[in-house]
Amino acid sequence: MAAFASLPLTSSSLHPVVQFSPLVFSSKVVYDPSSYCFTVRSIRYGNQKFSSQSNPRSLIILGAATKQAKTPAEEDWKVKRELLLQKRVRSVDANEALRLQKENNFVILDVRPEAEFKEGHPPGAINVQIYRLIKEWTAWDIARRAAFAFFGIFSGTEENPEFLQSVESKIDKDAKIIVACSSGGTMKPTQNLPEGQQSRSLIAAYLLVLNGYANVFHLEGGLYNWFKEGLPVVSEE
Repeated sequence: MAAFASLPLTSSSLHPVVQFSPLVFSSKVVYDPSSYCFTVRSIRYGNQKFSSQSNPRSLIILGAATKQAKTPAEEDWKVKRELLLQKRVRSVDANEALRLQKENNFVILDVRPEAEFKEGHPPGAINVQIYRLIKEWTAWDIARRAAFAFFGIFSGTEENPEFLQSVESKIDKDAKIIVACSSGGTMKPTQNLPEGQQSRSLIAAYLLVLNGYANVFHLEGGLYNWFKEGLPVVSEE
């Protein structure tokens, strides 16, 4: 496993020994998502080296970061799905979405990352990414970066805190919206997925209806099916 070197920890949520100090992870690191901390086989702090044999408890404390409070987007999928069904959010396929856009002035809200949007999207679609690259350097953000890196992912994402504000600046609350992402997800139960499958577009739809948008639809099959069907696409690159 690659080492994580010289991460600037500045949060008081960490043990006082490592506040405002560089922390070097070496050897094997085990991340526990339930407690949001790392168990590290060895840590070098300045000229001192700690090992799991000498003081395993201190290693867990040193690597701990406090998780932020759960946001609406992080709510259980079962809760999201129940509200979406209660608010009668309907799923439409790609061809129906195109027809609704052309004939009934529906707005396609593309919630993919900006880079993906620029590569190709439905004409007239509006892009507001629901997730963005991790930007901050709090202890919690550093822990998440390290957790992503542990699995070889060096472009970890986080919820976009400006998502709703950005949508409200671009789309009126009485507008008819079709929310789209890459895969689409589904609210339909299947044998393997009795509660359907969550996706970025369904999370976005949940946030919209939770905040007063009354005419929200969802693109079933996502933009993957839109492109597969050979429907109109424009690029900004």
